[in-house]
Amino acid sequence: MPTPLAGTLPVAVVIPVLNEAEALPAVLASIPGWVAYVIVADNGSSDGSGDIARAAGAIVVEEPRRGYGSACLKAISALPDDVGIVVFMDGDASDDTSEMVALVEPIAKREADMVLGSRVLGERERGALTPQQIFGNALACTLIRLFWGVRFTDLGPFRAISRDALTRLKMADRDYGWTVEMQVRAAKLGLVCREIPARYRRRIGTSKVSGTIRGVIGAGTKILYVIGREAVRASPASNTAS
Repeated sequence: MPTPLAGTLPVAVVIPVLNEAEALPAVLASIPGWVAYVIVADNGSSDGSGDIARAAGAIVVEEPRRGYGSACLKAISALPDDVGIVVFMDGDASDDTSEMVALVEPIAKREADMVLGSRVLGERERGALTPQQIFGNALACTLIRLFWGVRFTDLGPFRAISRDALTRLKMADRDYGWTVEMQVRAAKLGLVCREIPARYRRRIGTSKVSGTIRGVIGAGTKILYVIGREAVRASPASNTAS
């Protein structure tokens, strides 16, 4: 099925997974038919998540090095050449794929370089975001606004970005800092970013980050580290906005 917008370059959906067998079948079945490619990055699952994705027709890449960013980077390396827009989402059924067209549309119309699904602006199920996540998101977004003057409300995983913009960001973070690195670098380059309200459900299964004390501390520390690192690091000359 073609994309809803005539002339839009093919869209790829990237889904990093680690033991998401319980949720993955429903997630993959819900992805709109106009999506050209679904790339599942298996981050060392032991529950057959990769096999489930293959059976559903997804492109599966293996990334044994643990880390959300590691899985995303592996998936990016497998993007077909004709992909023009990349959507990132989680494999735990927390994101509402019916909203994907709202993420893609401003990019397809060249009105934005990146569009984020904000769980803060949208409706979310009770308990879908922990108090630690809410506080951490607010703190990180406040720091981004203070350092770079760009307003975000969330660091949510459900987002779309043009292939060209993604290349210019030169993403590198391999774990908890992936989403904030993307937003900070987009702000530094002056990319046009938008947020849309996004519905957010309680995830299926246990979170590898917010579900453990170690994960919460690790994520919070890494997010602050990435913001501090980017604040003192100039954008590479090859990344300067045109």
